[in-house]
Amino acid sequence: MTTNDKPKDAIEEPRPATPRGRQASRQAPQPVESRPRRYMVAALPQPHPAAPGAAGPAYDDDTVRRLLEDDPEVRVLRRVRGRAAGNPEAAVPGFPAVVVAETTPEHVEALRRQYPQLHFERDRLLTYSEVPRPPRRRRPAPVVAPPGLESTFAVLVRDADGTPLPGASVLVTGHGWPGQAVTGADGRAVVTMAGETPDSITGLTVRPRSGYWSVHVERPALSTTRDNLVEPVRLAETFGGFPDRQVFGWGQQAMNLDRLPPTLRGAGVRIAIVDSGADVRHPDLRERVRAGIDLVDAEPEGWRADAAYHGSHCAAVISGADDGRGIVGFAVEAEVHACKIFPGGRFSDLVEALDYCVEQRVDVVNLSLASRHHSPLVAAKIEQARAAGVACVVAAGNDGGPVAFPGTLPGVLTVAAVGKADAFPPGTAHEAEIDGPVTGDGYFSPRFTCRGPEIDVCAPGVAVLSAVPPDAYAVLDGTSMAAPHVAGLAALVLAHHGDFRTAYAGRDARRVDHLFQIIKSSCVPLNLGDLHRTGAGMPNALRALAPALAQITPEPAGTDTLLGRLAAEMTEAGLLAPAPVGQGGRSGYPGHPGQAGSGAQHGLAGQTAYGAGVTTNGPLSGGSLPGGLVPGGPRTGAKGGGSGPDPREGAGGAGSPGGRRGSGPSATRSYATGSTGPGRAQGARGAAGEAAPAGDVTTGGGPRTANGAPAMGSPVGSPMGPPMGAGTGAPMGAAPYEQVALAWLAEEMRAAGLIGG
Repeated sequence: MTTNDKPKDAIEEPRPATPRGRQASRQAPQPVESRPRRYMVAALPQPHPAAPGAAGPAYDDDTVRRLLEDDPEVRVLRRVRGRAAGNPEAAVPGFPAVVVAETTPEHVEALRRQYPQLHFERDRLLTYSEVPRPPRRRRPAPVVAPPGLESTFAVLVRDADGTPLPGASVLVTGHGWPGQAVTGADGRAVVTMAGETPDSITGLTVRPRSGYWSVHVERPALSTTRDNLVEPVRLAETFGGFPDRQVFGWGQQAMNLDRLPPTLRGAGVRIAIVDSGADVRHPDLRERVRAGIDLVDAEPEGWRADAAYHGSHCAAVISGADDGRGIVGFAVEAEVHACKIFPGGRFSDLVEALDYCVEQRVDVVNLSLASRHHSPLVAAKIEQARAAGVACVVAAGNDGGPVAFPGTLPGVLTVAAVGKADAFPPGTAHEAEIDGPVTGDGYFSPRFTCRGPEIDVCAPGVAVLSAVPPDAYAVLDGTSMAAPHVAGLAALVLAHHGDFRTAYAGRDARRVDHLFQIIKSSCVPLNLGDLHRTGAGMPNALRALAPALAQITPEPAGTDTLLGRLAAEMTEAGLLAPAPVGQGGRSGYPGHPGQAGSGAQHGLAGQTAYGAGVTTNGPLSGGSLPGGLVPGGPRTGAKGGGSGPDPREGAGGAGSPGGRRGSGPSATRSYATGSTGPGRAQGARGAAGEAAPAGDVTTGGGPRTANGAPAMGSPVGSPMGPPMGAGTGAPMGAAPYEQVALAWLAEEMRAAGLIGG
């Protein structure tokens, strides 16, 4: 269902517009006073353990409202009408209506004593789970600086071409409170720091609004008499051709989204993003976010705008359009709803947004928000949503402390953030988040991520590239950015995993729990020394969707396709340089050294290692294509498949030498221009032998050119005979052996991170 309006029974009467989403108009000055506190009030079911032995009648929703409206010390703002849990078979009672009102703490205590049948709790503000500034090395001194000491710093932000960057946030930190400013149209921002001198400044961070990397300088040498110039680096310098060329984010690659078949796109699943809206003008969101609700200004189409950029960024990670440019999301055909509660979102707004999700039969809700306070009413609403089959994926929080609410609840999937050291340039605010161990693959747990036993999984949350209004892109940090990665994967699992069409097809808590279990079971553990930071590890899309992948019959790729893809990826990765092509259309490259036997890999027995002697044909449309691989000695001791969830983690199986190559002639079609050449048939694979440890590898001889002469580069292994194919450079036949070899080589290089998917 797609609708721009709330369900008819979401609120009893129209909600008045408020100015918290817009700039208030200038009026006459008024004295500064403390704001009244906002509370949520609801009738407790009777009897209730919170009100043991309470005297007096049980109140219905209308009575609660009248009691508060008649109280002169209470200002009633609105009522959030609760509703039953969508699934009539779920054993969850209807949720009481919540009255939102303002009064004083003293009067609330008096009302609690007078009406023990009522529940009162603060309607607290929620925060984004995005990192607003780099981590502090120390807390600021909790005192007001001496009035006679201040320093003013002018910061000029422009790119390398001299173009000023308006809208960039500038943060200066020192021994006291930090100073912030935003650059104007000329790219300048002025920050005045009380109680600071240039020598006491500890850090400078500049975050352009979009299109550029941030800049972070420790102990900056700042001037108080002239502009301090900062020149951020364009994102396009890191992501070649971006945004005209579509890219997968590093996090999506880490979770293997880029290795899924293009048929798995999340169609039929509904995702809600409870956040700051989603700017549908953006090309990556224009056709993706089609429904929503505005709980900020109560405008029918207000959810289509996003002044904070936060919701749009999350939405594109989940479901960015697959249109050949910009980025691509996880579930590009899912139905996306935007529930706008920011800026100014409170617990009562979250309750109302979850009401919308239950009513609209949403499957997955992304909650990139947090609070340092527990809300019994929000907890009850999330549990009610779970009973209705709504899965809530929650960001853990970003203050580096214990997990924030609602990530502390047992019925949600709580997501911490991880980063990757090679995903951003040096000198950025992202680099300042590295704290503690870094794995061999470059993964680290950032300073900001919250930790605790409630962490279920971790996901990419540092330097995440995504869409921001109106048509730009930005890299942001936070568990806010990590949660959408998992929410997007959850949508794919619900859409394509067979369990949710059979035993777990019903919309109930069992369905949600099974979804979360599949995601956690798919995780690859990260060896960062603290499970309270990473939980089960990082979810892996290939593992989570393994049953769906087993139902897909891949189309066999020809040798041309395999060679072309391998050559293009090796050249782009800098591993294969274009070589001069001689007579006969072939030239030599240094060979790939063989490797020692490894652990179990998908149940294969021993494999043949490949040595030097990679040759290429003449250039085709996209450049050179690699030619045949000269085989070296057999790899021994490779283990068979284990029985664990990951074949590489299973017990060692039988190993054997690789199969010997046959010597019979095989006339096969040449894969480059030229006549048919002699090929070689593939020998039978060796029989499984006894389990053996990884053995030594005998690799092929040094690199060879097409005519058999040594090529440039150091020899690898012991000398061997002439390369495959005719010695005069005639194109070589493409036997099945080469196709298997190239496929294996591509998979090995991809697993090692040397080439992309």
